[in-house]
Amino acid sequence: MARNKRLFFALWPDQEVRSQLAGLQTLLPQVQGNWVHPMDLHITLQFLGSVPVNQQHCILQAASAVQAVPFALEINHLDFWPKPRIAWAGPEKTPEELLRLVKTLGRNLRECGCKPEKSPYRPHVTLLRKTTPGMALVLPQPVFWPVEHFVLAESCPGSEPPWYKIVESWPLS
Repeated sequence: MARNKRLFFALWPDQEVRSQLAGLQTLLPQVQGNWVHPMDLHITLQFLGSVPVNQQHCILQAASAVQAVPFALEINHLDFWPKPRIAWAGPEKTPEELLRLVKTLGRNLRECGCKPEKSPYRPHVTLLRKTTPGMALVLPQPVFWPVEHFVLAESCPGSEPPWYKIVESWPLS
């Protein structure tokens, strides 16, 4: 029987970038919290939540219609957000190409009945969840991430990590 899936669109790093992102976790104070499994490191583009089966095909078509160009991210900042209690890494400046990708994807998804996020888009890689406040830090050696595709991923929490699996991938061209 088909079921709802907990879905999100994301930038998914290759193995080299993933290793560098996982290495950033060692820069964080060794505090309490839930470390994100290295295979789960990503940057969310659009969080969809629980998607009914009858909406999933439309979402795949909406993503297939996205036209965006490859770009590079410079992950050069570590910080902490108190309300969700996460330590994260991200770019100091968001590339215009990334903002256009997010906007185009969001516009296409509205045709499927998906509601846009209310808060402004802030690209980040969550490194640690449910943690105590930490200090902001500019990285001495940034992580350069060439972005050449985006993915639709499914969240499957509750089992052994990694909790996310790629459902589909689309190239940027």
